[in-house]
Amino acid sequence: MPASRGPVLVVDDDDAVRRSLRFALELEGLDVRLYVDGPALLDDERNLPATGCLVVDQFMPGMEGVELMTRLRLRHVRLPAIMITAKASDGLRARAHAAGFSLVLEKPVHDDALVAGIRGALSAP
Repeated sequence: MPASRGPVLVVDDDDAVRRSLRFALELEGLDVRLYVDGPALLDDERNLPATGCLVVDQFMPGMEGVELMTRLRLRHVRLPAIMITAKASDGLRARAHAAGFSLVLEKPVHDDALVAGIRGALSAP
């Protein structure tokens, strides 16, 4: 998938996870932007692309992924989103889908599953 369909915005409080995801996704030819938490992404709202994909960790201090997605949707940000989490219960999956996440992946995230999800999100009309 060409990077011209928009960047992948990775939101995760773990520096090692952010760097690892950037490395893996850039190897796939994707443009990647990193954010340390939900407030950092919300603060950068004016620079959010019209197209792209969000990859958001659920369990972050201060603002969890579901809350971040809810706030983005209230601000009419409609980028497709994938949640990554250390523990995905049925309840969390239901809350994530209700908030606007199209996919929930458990950590450690397998690069091929994440890349397939991102490519699907970037190619959706």
